[in-house]
Amino acid sequence: MSSSTRTDASDAQPPRPSKSTARTSGGPIARLSRFFREVIAELSKVIWPTRKELVTYTIVVIIFVSVMTALVTGMDIGFSKLVTWVFA
Repeated sequence: MSSSTRTDASDAQPPRPSKSTARTSGGPIARLSRFFREVIAELSKVIWPTRKELVTYTIVVIIFVSVMTALVTGMDIGFSKLVTWVFA
């Protein structure tokens, strides 16, 4: 292998900072305003649910939470009676 095709660690150039890290300079007000501009830009990309989808999802969540509450309540009452029967 010839020395012209071999790359030494000393020949490697240090990585350049990315544009995102280069833009972090500026005062706190400038960074805060940039943050809010980016949040608004991202929120404009969101696909918002229709009213029908929103109602459907809400009903599904309410039913799921009700079932889980009933399950935990039933288990709590059952274990309470079991402990009372065993230790009383």
